[in-house]
Amino acid sequence: MGPYGVMMGIILVLTPVTCWLFTLGCKEVRTPLKDAYRIIIEKKYYLHILGYAVIIKWKALTDNLNEPLKIKTGNWTELIYTIEGNATLWIQQAFENSYLTEFLNFHYLFIYLFLIYITTVYFAYVGERDLTDKMTLNYLLIYAIAVPYYLFFNVEVTSSWIPGMDALLYHDSWYVEFYSTHDPLDNAVPSLHVAIPFGMLLLNWLHCKEKGIQIKEWNHYRYHLFILANTILFIFTIAYLGIHWLVDIPLGMFVGAIGALFIHYLQPRLRNDFGKTFKGVNRKKITTHAIFEGAVTLFLLALIMISVNYQEDNIDDRVSLRLGGGDTLFEIYNPLVEGQTMTSEIINLDDSNNLEYAIVNVEDSPEYMGDGNIDWIKIKKDFEVKTINSSSSVNEIVNAPDEWNLLILHNPNSNVENVIEIRVLNDYGDERYLDSLLLSLPSLWITGFVVFRLTRLNKNERNLFDSTPSHAWGEEE
Repeated sequence: MGPYGVMMGIILVLTPVTCWLFTLGCKEVRTPLKDAYRIIIEKKYYLHILGYAVIIKWKALTDNLNEPLKIKTGNWTELIYTIEGNATLWIQQAFENSYLTEFLNFHYLFIYLFLIYITTVYFAYVGERDLTDKMTLNYLLIYAIAVPYYLFFNVEVTSSWIPGMDALLYHDSWYVEFYSTHDPLDNAVPSLHVAIPFGMLLLNWLHCKEKGIQIKEWNHYRYHLFILANTILFIFTIAYLGIHWLVDIPLGMFVGAIGALFIHYLQPRLRNDFGKTFKGVNRKKITTHAIFEGAVTLFLLALIMISVNYQEDNIDDRVSLRLGGGDTLFEIYNPLVEGQTMTSEIINLDDSNNLEYAIVNVEDSPEYMGDGNIDWIKIKKDFEVKTINSSSSVNEIVNAPDEWNLLILHNPNSNVENVIEIRVLNDYGDERYLDSLLLSLPSLWITGFVVFRLTRLNKNERNLFDSTPSHAWGEEE
């Protein structure tokens, strides 16, 4: 069984234990097991399950667009590297330890899945209907908000760019197949391992502020601290394991904040707490929203299109990956449909050093991965290894349907300072640019909605945590 199945099995076992443990000090809020089915139906919690199914499909759509689109959008890793340099490498080298690596690899996947799943269940168990809604929407909508960043502002993971940095997570034999088929390796900005738990923390804070509850006196303060502690650990983990850049942390918090505010303002309408869902919505209000939020959406869309045009105009200067001497890393080839062909142009941009590479099926790759490294010597024994001379390129034609493959690249130099820059252009035949723009529109509109809502709250001298629909503002004043 793979890591995802194992993790989910552990989560299901730990769910009742966790709910019991964090309600020891407030047993009166527990939902009796005999009432569970009735509450699921009454509170419409079955819709929350549907929400998780939707986001799985949404992520699959995004990942399918990501690789074909890269030939058009390129990546912005060089800019990020210019800003922060080797900061994450210093963190990894200062703390690297095999036991710590094993623990953080487990934590990175397990606690992430655990928080996404158990937080919704926990708040349903303790009768917090509104927070149950909000935690489900938190996962669904924060991922949706991140879509345009992932599709149009690709940033390679740190271990694919910083010479000498080990991919402690991706080059682990137990995890490699799962991450190769679920993580494009260029979705570093923003970090959802920061965005989603930060969104949870902010939703808790907004909930307590609106209810007039001191968060330290809240029944669920201990669970809030549990989320906070793991969020802090995630921040260290993503830097240590060779995944995210430091800039991903504030950007993840920004995405989490946009999502949390949108959810906080939207949920009362969805639950009809202030009348019918569309009560107070009239032609004038629709027009006002359309103008303001449409302007923000069009502005952000223009920025995306400008960035894409810039990348297209500078394709000859594009660097996809960087390999220090002795480093080995991989690029992922997505599975193809029957009859589809993908052409991969691999360009060695170095004018004095040769580059070696091999193509390995993902299913065959685990035995060559371990301790953050790829066993290149073993790969050379078992697979055809090719060489790209300095300032040269090759084209690889891939046409095997329904197979995940890895393009494994190796710098044969022994000195880590002998860095080879590589350009990889994978042409899948259709970059699906329009589909990507359409999939990004919800994110852009959500951002416009939050900006407009904050503007109106300020204008009406109301607190940012006020989730009352605007049609009810006059009734309270």
